[in-house]
Amino acid sequence: LPHTAMATALDVGEEDIHPRNKREVGLRLARTALRHVYGRTDVLAVGPLFRGFTVSGHTVVLSFDHADGGLLCRGSTLKGFALAGSDHIFHWAEGRIMGDSIQLQSPSVPQPRAVRYGWANNPEVNLYNGAGLPAHPFRTDNWTGAAP
Repeated sequence: LPHTAMATALDVGEEDIHPRNKREVGLRLARTALRHVYGRTDVLAVGPLFRGFTVSGHTVVLSFDHADGGLLCRGSTLKGFALAGSDHIFHWAEGRIMGDSIQLQSPSVPQPRAVRYGWANNPEVNLYNGAGLPAHPFRTDNWTGAAP
């Protein structure tokens, strides 16, 4: 919608959807106002947004917009990514950051066709950009059903 913005709070929310860390949500919303209302082009206002993907054998390569400063994982391994093949059954994926892209694989999905990230109620996710803003949830499919 025109003249609107969004701040992702997936990483500061609670199971009941109301984040206790309201300060962080406010700071993220302030970034959107500085960028979009006040024209501050030096302020990054959004986390990584899924742009597209390619499949090469059993590996999926994801690309992102707003990966300024590179993609970062907060933790030892990427969390929240799932892959599915033609059976439409999603399995958790292992990921590796390669600059501004991510490579995903799952031994349970030898021929991946779809990816989901953060596609669950209160998901555990940990992908950020260099400004410390979290990636937005996304899916590459339009199948019915829930993530793992």
